Amino acid sequence: MKKVLIANRGEIAVRILRACADYGVSSVAVYADADIDALHVRLADEAWALDGERPADTYLNIPKLIDIARRSGADAVHPGYGFLSESEAFARAVIEAGLTWIGPSPETIARLGDKVQARKIALQVGAPLVAGTPDPVSDVSEVLAFAERHGLPIIIKAAFGGGGRGMKIAWRMDEVQELYASAVREAITAFGRGECFVEQFLDKPRHIEAQVLADRHGNVVVLGTRDCSLQRRNQKLVEEAPAPFLTDAQRERIHAAARDICAAAGYTSAGTVEFLLSASGAISFLEVNTRLQVEHPVTEQTTGVDLVVEQLRVADGLPLSITGTPAPLGHSIEFRINAEDVGRGFLPTPGPVQRFEPPAGPGVRVDAGVQSGSVVPGAFDSLMAKLIVTGATREQALARARRALREFRIEGVASVLPFHRAVIEHPDFLGEDGFRVHTRWIESDFAAPLSAAARAEPLQDTALLRTAIEIDGRRVVLGLPPQLLAGLASTPVQSGAVAGAQEAPASEADLPAPIAGTVQAWRVAVGDEVKEGDLVAVMEAMKMEMQVLAHRSGRVSWQAEAGSMLAAGARLASIE
Repeated sequence: MKKVLIANRGEIAVRILRACADYGVSSVAVYADADIDALHVRLADEAWALDGERPADTYLNIPKLIDIARRSGADAVHPGYGFLSESEAFARAVIEAGLTWIGPSPETIARLGDKVQARKIALQVGAPLVAGTPDPVSDVSEVLAFAERHGLPIIIKAAFGGGGRGMKIAWRMDEVQELYASAVREAITAFGRGECFVEQFLDKPRHIEAQVLADRHGNVVVLGTRDCSLQRRNQKLVEEAPAPFLTDAQRERIHAAARDICAAAGYTSAGTVEFLLSASGAISFLEVNTRLQVEHPVTEQTTGVDLVVEQLRVADGLPLSITGTPAPLGHSIEFRINAEDVGRGFLPTPGPVQRFEPPAGPGVRVDAGVQSGSVVPGAFDSLMAKLIVTGATREQALARARRALREFRIEGVASVLPFHRAVIEHPDFLGEDGFRVHTRWIESDFAAPLSAAARAEPLQDTALLRTAIEIDGRRVVLGLPPQLLAGLASTPVQSGAVAGAQEAPASEADLPAPIAGTVQAWRVAVGDEVKEGDLVAVMEAMKMEMQVLAHRSGRVSWQAEAGSMLAAGARLASIE
């Protein structure tokens, strides 16, 4: 390989381009309109426009990505995580275009990316498993039948996806239908496919995963475990390695199952095998993520292995630089720094980052995708950066984390820093009297009062204004930020301006949009009678769905158009 196109954005694109520089290859960034001045675009050796705003038109658009790889002269593609990283079709398109795919083979992605097929492989090698549907369900009636047969709670999961998208937990029969529909919608939005399957849900389990590396020479190495139990809405917030408070037998069981599953699947490159650990000590296979994980830095810090460079080595046909599971080099904890308002239920808060001052010092690493002056777009993930703190012991890592979190300053958008500062003081997380954190701990047990952040400034229209111009007799398309032309009366350009009504609520009848995002679906129509607390709409922001409830009883007299993008606080509906 000589030049790698990074089919992603944000902090992971920055992480990969730095590994490319370390490995001695050039990097090519791609960008949606909103990312034209993003950090990954600035740092890459070159950057190419994807000409669009929505994920489907940009980072999920396979023909555009392949075309840019061809035009830029890239000879390899790294997908990062999310977007097309677990897409068999994308991997196959890259290979068919004569490019090197930095990841497992399309066949392996298909086998393990299909969560149902992954379960079957896990069964074949004797990995522990809870009950689940043998194939994707065809409709909600099959979900209800499974719940009646095996009992609640159940978890509805996208068959082709990961990262917590398209994953819903049902605790009552009367919520199954809506949760199934929501899981399908999220799966289609995030992965382009809506098939879902169902499993029994282990109440209050820990989330444990094993990092695997495999090359094309038959070497499969498990680098160790991570605990990723601190989650909200199935999205991880804090991860650490090695996973604490495991017995030697549990750790070895997880290592062996991860190794056997990946060996049976013919795995290559970096991958993660995930498990649930119940309060009783039972282990259950969850899924395989056929890509680099967000939390990979904690494994890097505790093993001394650069996982992205290892991916590049494997893609170049070289053997792994490590031959066996290493003894952990201390303890490492990662804090995801998301643009979310913890005082408002972790609401996504896109907007301009006015101040971004990360911590430093011994044992502190920050993988950032933003800097002061950056903008967090509403169309993409809320992750701004990752704080990774390492110490010789877990206790030292926690002490350094307290210092680092105190130093961290972010202004302009809300962040989850207040939550992180609170959680590292919580007895359940410290584990002095037993580690009590589980995957629903935030929703069910964490009760520390956290103040709402100041409202972020509204996002400006980020769609570039494009017009054709001629330079030295050659026609080219020029893209300009709309603010640059704000004073002009008219311009012969195409704009992707934010649609939908943006007026602020003017009376008590008006229901304000709780977040800046897209009106995904309406559950009521104009003229319908609703009661206070009824579900009236579903909005989507930063790839996450949010249910909107009626703020009063009455008749719906007006609605914003489905599919329109609204600013936080804009009028969503009117209930007279």
